[in-house]
Amino acid sequence: MKHYLSGANEVLKAVASSVDGLTAEESQARLEKNGKNKLKEGKKTPIIVRFFKQLADPMIIILIAAALVSLAIAIVDKINTGHGEFADVIIIMVVVLLNAILGVIQESKAEQAIAALQEMTASTCKVIRGGRQITVKSEDVVVGDIIVLEAGDSVPADARIIECASMKVEEAALTGESVPSEKQEESISLGDRKDVPLGDRKNMVYMGSTVVYGRGKAVVVGTGMETEMGKIADVLAQAEDEQTPLQKKLGQLSKILTYAVLGICVFIFGFKLIGADFANNIWETLLDSFIVAVSLAVAAIPEGLATVVTIVLSIGVTNMSKKNAVIRKLTAVETLGCVQIICSDKTGTLTQNKMTVVEHYGENEALLATAMAQCSDAILENGAAIGEPTECALVNYAFKLGIDKTQLSATSPRVGEAPFDSMRKMMSTVHQTDEGIVQYTKGAPDEILKNCTHALVGGSEVVLTDELRASILVENKRMADKALRVLAAAYRKYGEVPTSFEPENLEKNLVFLGLTGMIDPVRPEVLDAIKQCREAGIKPIMITGDHIDTAVAIALELGIITDKSQAITGAMLNDISDEQFEKEIEKYSVYARVQPEHKVRIVTTWKKKGYVTAMTGDGVNDAPSIKSADIGVGMGITGTDVTKNTADMVLADDNFATIVSAVGEGRRIYDNIRKAIQFLLSSNLSEVIGIFVATLMGVTLLEPVHLLWINLITDTFPALALGVEKGEDDIMRRPPRNSKDGIFAGGMAVSVVLQGLFVAILTLLAYFIGHGMEVYYQTGNFVFEIPKGYSPDGITMAFLTMSMAEMFHAFNVRSQRGSIFTMKKQNMVMWGAFGLSLLLTTLVIFVPPLRDAFSFAPIHIEEYFMAMGLALTIIPIVEITKLITRLAAKSKSKKK
Repeated sequence: MKHYLSGANEVLKAVASSVDGLTAEESQARLEKNGKNKLKEGKKTPIIVRFFKQLADPMIIILIAAALVSLAIAIVDKINTGHGEFADVIIIMVVVLLNAILGVIQESKAEQAIAALQEMTASTCKVIRGGRQITVKSEDVVVGDIIVLEAGDSVPADARIIECASMKVEEAALTGESVPSEKQEESISLGDRKDVPLGDRKNMVYMGSTVVYGRGKAVVVGTGMETEMGKIADVLAQAEDEQTPLQKKLGQLSKILTYAVLGICVFIFGFKLIGADFANNIWETLLDSFIVAVSLAVAAIPEGLATVVTIVLSIGVTNMSKKNAVIRKLTAVETLGCVQIICSDKTGTLTQNKMTVVEHYGENEALLATAMAQCSDAILENGAAIGEPTECALVNYAFKLGIDKTQLSATSPRVGEAPFDSMRKMMSTVHQTDEGIVQYTKGAPDEILKNCTHALVGGSEVVLTDELRASILVENKRMADKALRVLAAAYRKYGEVPTSFEPENLEKNLVFLGLTGMIDPVRPEVLDAIKQCREAGIKPIMITGDHIDTAVAIALELGIITDKSQAITGAMLNDISDEQFEKEIEKYSVYARVQPEHKVRIVTTWKKKGYVTAMTGDGVNDAPSIKSADIGVGMGITGTDVTKNTADMVLADDNFATIVSAVGEGRRIYDNIRKAIQFLLSSNLSEVIGIFVATLMGVTLLEPVHLLWINLITDTFPALALGVEKGEDDIMRRPPRNSKDGIFAGGMAVSVVLQGLFVAILTLLAYFIGHGMEVYYQTGNFVFEIPKGYSPDGITMAFLTMSMAEMFHAFNVRSQRGSIFTMKKQNMVMWGAFGLSLLLTTLVIFVPPLRDAFSFAPIHIEEYFMAMGLALTIIPIVEITKLITRLAAKSKSKKK
């Protein structure tokens, strides 16, 4: 039943109630039958389940498998020789546990959103039961209860109004309207509409809204999950959490690495077994094959990658929080970098959520402001008005002109009034002043003018002629066309206090004073923010529950649209099929008079078309679409707990412009993560190639513990330094990257392979030099004689060269295409990381206890600098490849 279309008596009959309310017995029976007036609580995921979910990543599974194999080898060695090497196991498991713990700390947003919805509902309310008014817990309200509402009350459930006296209800959290809704008890005519939008249901009140003016009574027609807020909670529960683009790409990378590692390990294991002498020592052969396989597994998997990515994101989170963008979901940082659509609520996000007088018409502005302030119930405290938003705007308007409402009330006290009602569309107050009794009346301009006989012109009261009346109406239309809310004021003087304060006695023979035009103004910084969004290839979209005229005016002012045809209402959207809407969605940038399900539909349609979408907002009505969007942005000051707990990012200053800096930070972080990935993978690939080639040649290049040291110590610090690189100058003048692009887009895969190959060649060369490779000329050819077997000297040289080459290579990766010698900004963190890695590597080589722990051989200082020289050559080698790439790109561009 659509209760707003039916009369009050019909609704009372439908819910089996009366104006005297339910009996105590009936209310208890209904409570037991239908349950509490509460929202359903979300199920909590046990911590242990969250922990094991973190371990399900393929790359993590390979690491665990490598740790188990290493543990088995260490145990066998311990049994056979009395010496077991458990360092590999410990290091791998520390990495695995750290990654899992970081994942577990992420909270369940759906549960928090439901809890916040419960907290914001009224805790107690007044109801009539058995003809008596009593106070009950809101959760005990049932369908059929008669609730009593007064200014300041929270509405405990959805209800149909049966009595109303100038009642206004703040419904911004549900409808998005900045102005409180004026209520009525009469039924609503459907007319030629298919349905009445929630914001136009003047005879209904909804759970979670607040009465700001007047009083009334209503019969409850919906409780708990059957309320409009309950529907929002249900949508929240149904919306699924999705992976961000980076999570998806890293997941793909994990699978690729998993298959690659398994394939290489099987190949090498098989290669080692072919031709092996099983008759002499089968166990030694198997053990040797396992060690090589584990070495390759450890070499291929970038153990520090997950940790580096997490830490780089965390650093980004810290930087963003300093700029008032609070990240609730770590991986949401990079999602901002590829956002193409920002769907924003109007009220409180693009605007200030504060009605403000911006224009006036009338010669005596001071008297106009005085009349408006006096004929208002809002009060002034500490320089700010408190009360109904429209009246607050009028009191603040007067205060800005030096007229203090508090002083006015003291010097010109109110002695009578005719309260506002929606039929007259006026309000009148009578005051005792030093000059006698004065009445001020404010209201709708056309209604005020009907009751005026004169107007204040040139300081004198003149007859209100048809010509003067027409000029006033022209000004009224001019303001209304700008989507301003226009109010008129008039006055009347008396020799003594009127004998009756009835409207028909007061509101006649008035003198017209002037007009005020007010609006919820745009945030001054939003205009530039939207301009920057467009430069960055981002489309801003306004979604609001406000009237279309107001939405269009704001959108035109901000540059969101250029024509009214780019705006559409929720009712119009209902008449468009999903297929048609998907085809036409790019035409619209403003959506007015929408309901929560419309917002979700808009967001999901953009996503269906392949766009990465963000949704900003502050009200409860924004929560479902925020959860459905790729990234949800809540408002920290004016936002409800529901929105903040659902959002991926919260703006601490409620500033739309903060999104712009967050987008730039997101793009910078993603660029830096790609640099870190390129560096780590090229380093790991060099290890794989080196181990693979050395194994084919019958030598041991590096042990698993050496590779773990390089991956976790030598490589990790430079990778983290890459994560704090400054953003490039054009970072906010590029279009958003395509979310479908892989991590290796833009030729990064080729760079990884080439750079990995170069480091591997340098490492193998260092090994053979340390191993005593002899080169001599014989019968017209150069002969390379490579000793077989295990060589501590060769391993030491290989370790030092690979470690230093990868550290030098980190400087190369600061720019994928540009020369590092042309970069104007220095990364001091990189220099610090280089120094630290250099120090640790040198200590491992030269400090005897550490050297012995890693089974290194003592080397001479000449060998140390020889290895350094080999490592340093990676910089000119990569510089040459970059130059060739740039020249090729330039040549290709000229041909086009």
